[in-house]
Amino acid sequence: MKRTYQPNNRKKAKKHGFFARIKTNVLNKRRKKGRKALVK
Repeated sequence: MKRTYQPNNRKKAKKHGFFARIKTNVLNKRRKKGRKALVK
């Protein structure tokens, strides 16, 4: 029987990864705030 969660790193990265964050403004906001670490 196949389990329900079958992780796929490519898909995960596309949705939540660094470049997904670049497309939204999350990174720019954090730069303005002067955060050292942009993405954990």
